[in-house]
Amino acid sequence: MALATAERRSQRSLSKPPANVTASTLAVMIATLASMLLGFAREVVNAKYFGESWEFDAFLVAAIVPTLVFGVFNGALVSALVPVFSEYFGAKQEEDAWRLSSTVINVLFVVLLAAAALGWLAAPLIVRVVAVGFPADHLAETVRMTRILMPAIIATSIAGVLQAVLNAQQRYRAAALQGVALNVVTVASVLVLFRQYGIYALVFGYAAGLFAQLLVQVPSFLRRSRYRLVVDLRHPGIAALFAILGPIVVGSAVGQVNLLVDKYFASALPAGAISAMNYATKLVGFPQQLFAVAIATVIFPILSAQFATREIAALRQTASTGLRMTALITIPAAALLIVLAQPILSVLFERGAFTSGDVVRTAGALQYYAIGLLGIAACVVLTRCFFAMRDSRTPVILAIGVMIQNVVLSALLVGPYGVNGLAISNSASSLTEAAILFWLLHKRIGPVDEGGDLIGSCILRVSIASSAMAAAAFVVHRLLWHDAGTLLQHAATLAAALLVGGAVFLAVGTALRVRELAMLLAVAAEYVERRAASAAATPR
Repeated sequence: MALATAERRSQRSLSKPPANVTASTLAVMIATLASMLLGFAREVVNAKYFGESWEFDAFLVAAIVPTLVFGVFNGALVSALVPVFSEYFGAKQEEDAWRLSSTVINVLFVVLLAAAALGWLAAPLIVRVVAVGFPADHLAETVRMTRILMPAIIATSIAGVLQAVLNAQQRYRAAALQGVALNVVTVASVLVLFRQYGIYALVFGYAAGLFAQLLVQVPSFLRRSRYRLVVDLRHPGIAALFAILGPIVVGSAVGQVNLLVDKYFASALPAGAISAMNYATKLVGFPQQLFAVAIATVIFPILSAQFATREIAALRQTASTGLRMTALITIPAAALLIVLAQPILSVLFERGAFTSGDVVRTAGALQYYAIGLLGIAACVVLTRCFFAMRDSRTPVILAIGVMIQNVVLSALLVGPYGVNGLAISNSASSLTEAAILFWLLHKRIGPVDEGGDLIGSCILRVSIASSAMAAAAFVVHRLLWHDAGTLLQHAATLAAALLVGGAVFLAVGTALRVRELAMLLAVAAEYVERRAASAAATPR
């Protein structure tokens, strides 16, 4: 409702979207931007010190367990707990909310402590299953790294509960800083400890960073919540939680299995293949994390509240706005990643152990991953729509089908196309999942674009503007780029290509009357105005 209201007002050129949603969305985006920039700094440091080496491949496999747990438990807990907590807060039953959150935290701690111990013992088996193509000495190092990282699964899961409690109260900033904490600690560890510990500087830093993701939320959680040392398994919220948590956990697990599939097939490719996939997916994940996840995070409680009060028309409008804003960001981002893949990788990573050959190999994977960016981002928003409606089974069943599709395509394409084949498989699966989810949502709540084909029109107009932008950026790059240039010259050329491309996108988008672009500019202008007014009103 709030985002839809912002859209209607921007169409009337009044540019007055609701302050709370606007501020929250931009705050999440700003925190996420800081996290992503630091994430790039982390990858730049990793590329310089480790390149596409077998040691870095081993680390990425070792990091699978905490990554899987983070993706399954953290993501699932947030998706399941936000609607439950939102209901309690909306009904002014805060005491019940605190008792439920404390119970979940305490039970998780005990269960995951046992799971970490079991994972430490089972590390050799886990590594052999995932990295089937690793030689014996590489396997031994990977097992060592896996055991160091195993205790971090406790922190990553409890961090999800804290994030859910804060998000249900429409408090997003502390949770959004998780990535900042992880990246700062990891980068600092590599810079300080590399000479003494080599690749283990990254292992130790990453483990500490995962705990930092939990600690950064604790002050905000304690200010707004009341933790209790209690386990109340008869709390009515437990039944409501398990009714939707089970399918969400399965769905999250299915999504994470794709990571295992990629590494399973890539482990049999030449050394560095897993590293190349890592760098490519980090770049593709930038617009997804910065915008799609931020939009989904903010509209999720709104969708949950609209469904709880049976405001289906408002829910359709919110979902439509979220999807169109996602398309506005991801389509031009994908276009730029495709046409500027090599210069982007060269400027960011080509130094130290990361060679020009690594740039070429990673660029191919990046371009094929970018094709599926719209699908990846749309799935984030669409899945939250179903979760908000207390329907976790539909996206889970679909995710299982898409996972099977990804496995089959990966098996068929990895032989002839290598890393690029795995990227193609991922993109095709993401686009398939998004298309089917949208169709199912349409069947469930009626036309998402009530009153016109707004999403189709948005995608068409944004695609035209993005094509013009990509062409302009490509021409500028070809005219100014020289392989023998310095890093500063390459960075300046890339910046010029991006600026010219961005200007062309704004011009063409404005000429085509892309309403989502007008809405985004209105939201940004409103945020700047309010920040300026707040600063002027602050006594000095």
